[in-house]
Amino acid sequence: MQTSPCAMDLMTTTNIALAMAIVAIWALSFVAITRHLKSHSTQADNGFYMLLSAAASLAVAIASAAAASRISMLQTATVNLGYGITAVDIGLGLVALAVLIGPFTVKKIEHNLEAFLFVMGVLSVTIAGVWEMRLVEEAVMEPVVKGIVPAVLVAGMAFHYGRSRAQSAMSYVLDNTSIKAVAFVMIVGLGLVSSVITAIIAALLLVELVNCMPLERKDKINLVIITCFAIGLGAVLTPLGEPLSTIAISKLQGPPYNAGFFFLFEKLALYVIPGVLALGVLGVLFTGKATKQECVTMVEDTETLRDVGARAAKVYVFVMALLLLGAGMKIIIDKYFTAIPSEVLYWVNMLSAILDNATLTAAEIAPSLTIGQITAALMGLLIAGGMLVPGNIPNIIAANKLGITSKEWARLGVPVGLVLMLVYFVWIFYIPFGPLAG
Repeated sequence: MQTSPCAMDLMTTTNIALAMAIVAIWALSFVAITRHLKSHSTQADNGFYMLLSAAASLAVAIASAAAASRISMLQTATVNLGYGITAVDIGLGLVALAVLIGPFTVKKIEHNLEAFLFVMGVLSVTIAGVWEMRLVEEAVMEPVVKGIVPAVLVAGMAFHYGRSRAQSAMSYVLDNTSIKAVAFVMIVGLGLVSSVITAIIAALLLVELVNCMPLERKDKINLVIITCFAIGLGAVLTPLGEPLSTIAISKLQGPPYNAGFFFLFEKLALYVIPGVLALGVLGVLFTGKATKQECVTMVEDTETLRDVGARAAKVYVFVMALLLLGAGMKIIIDKYFTAIPSEVLYWVNMLSAILDNATLTAAEIAPSLTIGQITAALMGLLIAGGMLVPGNIPNIIAANKLGITSKEWARLGVPVGLVLMLVYFVWIFYIPFGPLAG
């Protein structure tokens, strides 16, 4: 039996994409092993460590290729393990579990979160068997095309050269205004304006402002986390704010909603604006007393342009990793999430804490849903996105620039997120003027 040209093309494309993924795994393994060997050695490297790193990373790549081949066979001959669950479902579930637990239990993962998420993204796409050239091109281009990496790079250079002036201005404001008042205005202002200047720029401004605030490190971290919740909420009000809102508008622009530029503002402002104001008040409560220190930066006192470029590269890998992770997880999202009732889906969307909420939006939002179901799905995604570092682009940018660890973020992000989820659940589903009430 001959294979059709179409099938041959698909097989060739899949094999090429898979080969590129294996090469990427080899490269990451090589760099990681080389760093590890050099950091644990007191002797000069005469080439032995380089050779050992090459051999060890090659073994990792070969093991990955073998696993990918085996998983591909499982995908071709789907094995039903009962209740409609397949080996692919279990594999993707284990990847999601690793993404959720890994950064909190293994320090090496926490300190190399970008590389870890990239490997998990490659693994999820391989398990799902969805490698194709279009996905590779999208993963490579999207962080740039969406303006995320260029914004980080340009803003980083602007702040690098203009930091002294910004610090002087912030010092003047702090000398003449209560620090709690500044915190409230910053949280609410960035939260609401993020829908116009984008969540990315709002996060970059947040970092520079917080760097200049005379607070202890713990207070600065708390303030950043609460503000990122506000930015994540506020950015949804227009299609300019974040990818989630752009995708939601594009999927609802036809009948029956004919969504335009202000569609999400008209439907969600009732929930978003009070939430941003409440976060402003919460931020004031978490803002400690001002210290006597001058306007200083937390990790960037000696930052060079090379550091600016390195940060942009890390954000690039982070965004690419989330895109791959979302593409791989789309199988179980489509299979299990679409039939879930709104009340349950609202809580299930807490997965947005570790997955790209734009991917979940693309899978869940459709014109066939009622406005109440759309509201519940989007609000669940927006709130959960602030719980952990991978949940939202502002989180990633702020944590990266300020050196906030996953544990430090989760310490406040998870309880604040859970309280907000509970409050909004009651509001959306049971308050009389809510869209799902009655």
